[in-house]
Amino acid sequence: MLLSGLYALIAVGFTLIFSVGRTLNLAYGAYLMLGGYFYFWASQGIDIPKLIVVFMAVLFGVFVGVLKFLLIVKPLKGNHIAIEISTLILAVILQAGVILMFGDSSKILQPIIGGVVYVAGAPVTYNMLIATLASWAILLSLYVFIRRTDIGRAMQAVSMDTKGAAICGIETDRVNFITWALSGGLGALGGVFFASYTQLAPSMWVAPLIISIAVVIVGGIGSIIGTLIVAHIVGFMEVIVVSLLAPELRGVFTMGLIIIVLVLRPQGLFGREEL
Repeated sequence: MLLSGLYALIAVGFTLIFSVGRTLNLAYGAYLMLGGYFYFWASQGIDIPKLIVVFMAVLFGVFVGVLKFLLIVKPLKGNHIAIEISTLILAVILQAGVILMFGDSSKILQPIIGGVVYVAGAPVTYNMLIATLASWAILLSLYVFIRRTDIGRAMQAVSMDTKGAAICGIETDRVNFITWALSGGLGALGGVFFASYTQLAPSMWVAPLIISIAVVIVGGIGSIIGTLIVAHIVGFMEVIVVSLLAPELRGVFTMGLIIIVLVLRPQGLFGREEL
């Protein structure tokens, strides 16, 4: 349950971009990498209080998301293949930048909240528990935001039909701007929790990207409820595979699930094409 909640938090920002912008943001994993390294630098390098650093990391992610939209996505508007290739190249460049600044060795990130509680004999860190609770709270808040606010309804309209939304007077560029900002902030927050669960490494952006793609494809384009459910399916199956088979097979189930769904049900389990 805890791992699944973390996966849901990781994937929801990717889901937003794919639904509203109809493009794969292949640099999404870089948001998590940058968020994790920013937290490491600010909390363990210059000793800023951890909770403040978490908020700062989210703002940094928002800044990166907005910058990417203004410099790459908006100039390439409508050319989805060019955007996807550019975001992938950007992720590789950012990884190289992180290596230059922090080195290529892995680093251990101190938990946001220390301590362990035992549930049925199994150790559960407070850090992972807080990450899961934050994930559920954020997903619920995001669902209410999209369903109940004017901006959220505009995001729904753009995800359904960009041209139709523009004809109705919705500023699609503004909606995409907000979406990329939200995605960046959510990705950076997910990166802080993910790095404290695993470890910091320049290549840490790859695994969350694969998880996000799996959740989007299997759940259906843009479904927040689908994101939550499929994240739990992936999380449970990964734990089962690691416990009963071998840790080296952790990602095999996820990749196999993507292939099976693409072959049997390309629209995803929930078949949604809007938020």
